[in-house]
Amino acid sequence: MNIEDYRDYCLSLGEDVEEKLPFTAFQYASGVLAFYVHGHMFSFFDCDHFGIVTLKCQPERIEELRALHDSVGRPFNLSPKYWIGVDALSAPDALLRDLTRNSYEIVKAKYK
Repeated sequence: MNIEDYRDYCLSLGEDVEEKLPFTAFQYASGVLAFYVHGHMFSFFDCDHFGIVTLKCQPERIEELRALHDSVGRPFNLSPKYWIGVDALSAPDALLRDLTRNSYEIVKAKYK
């Protein structure tokens, strides 16, 4: 999936989705685009080097997802107990959409 399609997908998940560039004060993270629901992040990636998308995930699913999909690995700079990194350029589009929707739903339910 390309960066524009992924962005459009994230924004289509609900009217409550916001996008922000939260790390502009940091030189090496100024291009990180994050998506939020109820003020909490559910997805982010580097716009300058689109590849790995970091998503929230249920802890009990993470090991199985990593075993089943080469495109699922460790998250960037967050706890691997609750987050996964997905290679957006090699993951099947359906998998990336499913894991992104799952992340959105986890965060939305937690912070209603």
